[in-house]
Amino acid sequence: MKSFFRDNGLTIALMTLFMLSFIGMLGSGYFVYDKQLHSHGLPSIRFFAYMKSGEFLSALFENWESEFLQMSAYVVLTASLFQRGSSESRSPDAPDRADDQLPPDTSRRNPYWSWIYSHSLGIALTLLFITSFTLHWWASMVAANDEALRNGEQLESFIAYLFSAQLWFESFQNWQSEFMSTAALVVLSIILRHRGSPESKPVNAANSQTGSS
Repeated sequence: MKSFFRDNGLTIALMTLFMLSFIGMLGSGYFVYDKQLHSHGLPSIRFFAYMKSGEFLSALFENWESEFLQMSAYVVLTASLFQRGSSESRSPDAPDRADDQLPPDTSRRNPYWSWIYSHSLGIALTLLFITSFTLHWWASMVAANDEALRNGEQLESFIAYLFSAQLWFESFQNWQSEFMSTAALVVLSIILRHRGSPESKPVNAANSQTGSS
């Protein structure tokens, strides 16, 4: 059991933080939404009804969407672009890595499967982004239509809502922060260090060294 927690400590810690943050978002969001309903002279809704509402699910999935966009773009971009001196980049002088190719006989026997497996991380993250975006799109439409019903306004269809400024405002406000923070990590890792972290170069490494090892 001890070795299990040691070998999986990073995943356990991150999922624990995720659950605590999810619970915090759910609880605080419920009280904010309840206050908004009261300000419009509307009755409260049950906690579990809020959990299934477009208001909550839209906020949840728009954040998931931006995270998976950031990670998928980062994985794909770092496969072809460089930043000299960054721990997050391959060296532009020696970009090829050992064991980065499948055995030739495997590639010959299953060329399509070999290509998919060789790019499977980027593909998986891209699919998670597309799924999260679609769920955000749907939930944001539900939230907007709930608001329209309260105000006696016209409802929007799923397709029409794709062209809504509200949907894209929700997406872009998260996307810009994800790309900015990732760029900050790439650049700051050139001159700054964090002992023991694989995201950092060794403390004694030169600023010109590219890659974390």
